Amino acid sequence: MTRPKDTQIDKTLTLGGPMPDVDIKIVNPESGQTVPIGQLGEYCTRGYHVKHEYFDMPEATAKTIDEDNRLHAGDLCSLDERGSCKVEGRLKDIIICGGENIYPEEREELLFRHPSIGEVAIVGLPNDRYGNIVGAFIRAAPGKQPDREELFAYLQEQLSPQPPRTGSF
Repeated sequence: MTRPKDTQIDKTLTLGGPMPDVDIKIVNPESGQTVPIGQLGEYCTRGYHVKHEYFDMPEATAKTIDEDNRLHAGDLCSLDERGSCKVEGRLKDIIICGGENIYPEEREELLFRHPSIGEVAIVGLPNDRYGNIVGAFIRAAPGKQPDREELFAYLQEQLSPQPPRTGSF
């Protein structure tokens, strides 16, 4: 989480450091070993915010939450020496939200076409009810100021006619 005293670069190019009482580490996706500072690996987190399990889905739980109760997010990240985390890619190219398969690249392409968007990264965020919800990290196009309500309306016009789930698109 970025904090008010973080630099503008940290606020725009990183996720910041872990929230209070949250433990994170970056691991080699194949070996599970913690990677050195600055090296790319899978983002893993443990704390009060991590779900206990997928309801009636022990195999899915075992693939996502390890024996140390760490959630393996599927995002490729690196940590700097201060503990700030930078997202640089993803292991999982699909977000499953309430049983619906959502492809981040499709949503990114859609948002790239909006005139107020300069850059965008779509990620899956853990959610107790849906498994994951869709999150968007957006950088405005030069001289533009994206409007949240306008973006949601734009996405509703372009996507499935189903009503949006609160907090996701």
